[in-house]
Amino acid sequence: MEESSVTYNYPRPQLVRDEWVNLNGEWSFAFDDDNRGLSQKWQKQFPEALKINVPFAYQTKLSGIHDPSFHDIVWYSRTITIPQEWQGKQIILHFGAVDYRAWIYVNGELVTFHEGGNTPFKAIISEAVQEGTNEIVVRVEDPSEDQTIPRGKQYWHEQSESIFYTRTTGIWQTVWMEAVEPIHVQKLRWTPNVDKGDIQMELELSGIDHEPEVTVDISYKGKRIIQDTLKVYETYTKRSFNIRNRFVDRSNIHNDGWYWTPENPNLFDVVLTVKTNRTVDRVSSYFGMRKVSVQNGEFRLNNKRYYQKLILDQGYFPEGLLTAPDSKALKRDIELAKEMGFNGARKHQKVEDPRYLYWADRLGFLVWGEMANAGEYSEEAAERLTKEWIDVVNRDYNHPCIVTWMPLNESWGISRVAHEIQQQHHSLAMYYVTKSLDQTRPVLSNDGWEHTLSDFCGIHNYQSAEEIEKAYATVDSAIQSKPANRQIYADGFSYRGEPILITEYGGIAYTVDESGWGYSSVQSSEELVEQYEAVTAAIGQSPILQGYCYTQLTDVEQEINGLLTYDRKPKCDLKKIKEINDRFS
Repeated sequence: MEESSVTYNYPRPQLVRDEWVNLNGEWSFAFDDDNRGLSQKWQKQFPEALKINVPFAYQTKLSGIHDPSFHDIVWYSRTITIPQEWQGKQIILHFGAVDYRAWIYVNGELVTFHEGGNTPFKAIISEAVQEGTNEIVVRVEDPSEDQTIPRGKQYWHEQSESIFYTRTTGIWQTVWMEAVEPIHVQKLRWTPNVDKGDIQMELELSGIDHEPEVTVDISYKGKRIIQDTLKVYETYTKRSFNIRNRFVDRSNIHNDGWYWTPENPNLFDVVLTVKTNRTVDRVSSYFGMRKVSVQNGEFRLNNKRYYQKLILDQGYFPEGLLTAPDSKALKRDIELAKEMGFNGARKHQKVEDPRYLYWADRLGFLVWGEMANAGEYSEEAAERLTKEWIDVVNRDYNHPCIVTWMPLNESWGISRVAHEIQQQHHSLAMYYVTKSLDQTRPVLSNDGWEHTLSDFCGIHNYQSAEEIEKAYATVDSAIQSKPANRQIYADGFSYRGEPILITEYGGIAYTVDESGWGYSSVQSSEELVEQYEAVTAAIGQSPILQGYCYTQLTDVEQEINGLLTYDRKPKCDLKKIKEINDRFS
C-alpha cells in the first residue's frame, strides 16, 4: 500500500490540508541547567548553542546530541519565513507533543503555554509574525525525578533498568505550520452507527460570517457515494448520512463486506469544502464503519464475537526512543505484528504518534489506546492525568482501529487502590470521564488487577503454561487468582460478567547479541517458539478467556523479551508464531 507525500509526513491524518509547512529538521538548542534563560531573556537573544534534529529528543542518537543525563530545562530556536501567499490569513503553529511543559515565543513574544507531554497543542501566531525572517523559541521544563507527572516508562533515574527506559525531554513529535481563512474547520468527529448503517458527522467551524455552505463528499474505493451541501447557521453542526442505502456495491450489503475489520479494513474517504462567496477551506478525512461492544459477556466487533490476539507494543526505537525514525517505521511495526498473526496491539504506556493510528486504520489492526501513567498518586497527579487523558481521547476519537481505552495500568499512580477510597474514586472517575467523552468503546479503569469498574476484566499473568491452564479453567478460579500477589478486584468491587482477557503474559527473554532482563528466559530461537506455543495454547484453549496480549513485540533497551530485537530483527521463525496464533479465534 502506497501513501502520498502529504500523507506520509502529515501529522494530523484525520484532518488534512494540502498546504502546510513542516518545521522538523535542524534547530538551535541549549541546556539551561542553572535556569538562567528567562532572566537573560533567551527568548529575545538566543545564546550560542548546539544543533538538534527536531523532533528527536536530546537523549536520542537521531537528535545529533545523544546525552542521556538529566537536563530539566532546555531551549530551542529556529528562524522561519512566512510564505507570501499566507499574508492576511490566520497562521497556526502546531506541536505534536512536547514533554513536559512548554513556553512558545515568536519574535520574543509569548504566544502560548502548554503542560502535558503526550498531546498536541497550537498557537495562533498571525499577530506575532512579520514579513521576512521570524524566530520561534521554545522553552521546556521536564522534571526528571517527579513521579507525579504522566511519564509512562521514562525512568526517574539517569540509568535505565528493569522495565524503565531512557527519558524523552522536549519536542518529540512534528512541529508544523498551516494558514487558514477566518472561517475554517476547527473540529471534525465521525461516529459510525453500524446497526442503522449511518455515519454521524459533527463539524465545528471557527465562525459563521457570510452563512457558509459545507459540501460533504464521501467516496468508497474511489467512487463517490454521497455528496451533500449544508447551509450552516451555527458554528457546530451535526448531520448523519446513511451509508447502507447509498452503498455502491449492493451485493455486499448483507454480508458486511463494507465494514471495517482487521481482515477487511474498509475505509470511506471524505472531502469537506467550506464556501462563503468563495472556497475558504478544504480538508480531507476518512472513517470506518465498525462497531465495538460488550454484549452478554462477549467482546464483539460489528455484532460478532471477536477473539483479540494482541501484542504489547511500547513504541520505542533504538535511535529515537519514543520517536520513530519515520512513518515507514511505524507502518513496519504493524506489518511485522500482522505477519506473526496478531490482530492488534496494546500501545503500552505511550500515547502513540497519530501516523501509527493512520496505518493501523489502513492496514487493519486493532489498537488499545493507553495513557502514559504517573508513578505516584497526589491530587495534582490526578488532575494532570485527567486533563491530558481528555485530550488523548478527543485527538484519537475518529480512528476506527482504536477499540478500547485504558487510562490506568497495573495500579501505576494509584498504588493503594485495592484498599484506599480516594484512589478508587480516581479510578472510577477515569472510567466515567472516558465514557462521557466516548460512548462507543469499552474502557478499562485499571488494567491488570485491582479493578474498580471496567468493561473488560484484564489480567496480567506471567506464570508458566501449567499454572495458567489451572488458573483459567473457570471464571471463579480466574477471579480468585492473585497474579503478582494482587487481587483482581479492589475492595468493594466484584466481577459483573465482563469478558476476561489475559492482557499481559509471556515476557520470555531470549537475547541474540547481549544480556538483559525478562520475566522468564530461554536459550535458543527454537525454545522461544516452544515456550510461546505452550503458554499461548494454555490461554487460547481456556473456556473462559476471550483474548490475550503477549509481552512483547520488540526488545527495549535492557528488556529483552521481544519476539523481535530492538532493531526489529526476528528472534525466531515468525511463520511459526503465526501458525500458533492462527489456531485461536
